Amino acid sequence: MKIALIGYGKMGKEIEQIAISRGHEISLKVDISNASTYTAEDLRSADVAIEFSTPESAINNIDKCFDANVPVVVGTTGWLEKLSEVKQRCSNKNQTLFYASNYSIGVNLFFALNEYLAKLMNKHSGYDVAMEEIHHVHKLDAPSGTAISLANQVIANLDKKVKWVNNETKNKEELSIISKRLDEVPGTHTVTYGSDVDEISITHIAHNRKGFALGAVIAAEWVKDKKGVYGMNDLMSEND
Repeated sequence: MKIALIGYGKMGKEIEQIAISRGHEISLKVDISNASTYTAEDLRSADVAIEFSTPESAINNIDKCFDANVPVVVGTTGWLEKLSEVKQRCSNKNQTLFYASNYSIGVNLFFALNEYLAKLMNKHSGYDVAMEEIHHVHKLDAPSGTAISLANQVIANLDKKVKWVNNETKNKEELSIISKRLDEVPGTHTVTYGSDVDEISITHIAHNRKGFALGAVIAAEWVKDKKGVYGMNDLMSEND
């Protein structure tokens, strides 16, 4: 399979290594040197594109993939307010978009655990919930896309919470997400339920970027010949 890498930073290089180890070829690399000059035509030789760039450039990159008729696997976060529009454009153009806030298999198992725990805790009003996410100092968005996904799961299943905020809060209807940027931390997410008598926490700690990169390559392999809008739930449910 020929893969176009849109975004050739640390994640892009990790994806490249894993893709090559799985027998794939990198047909195009988009980095700071050609990000503003590459065209849809440059993408056409690829079977699929994997996009890990910046929030400012993600939508333009996705549109180029649509124009080139190349399925695109997107891992960039920080542009989610436009996601519904991009999904609609994908459907209108009969193209292929695979989006996930996190491609790690472990994180997606953590999503399932988080959703189940929120459903359980909805029956116990004595507990309040808060979240913390820690990432490396180079991460451009806060809270992380993964934290937003976790928060939205909690809000959907916990009647007392109606929205999340990226700070401490005393409003019982708000879910607090505390974002920290420390050194080279790949990603740590913690959801904590506390009461007057005890505390329950679930945490996912990424040790490196390999899990994210492997998941993105697996997603590219899975989506290559498909049309439509997909996410990790589609991939993982098919592989259950």
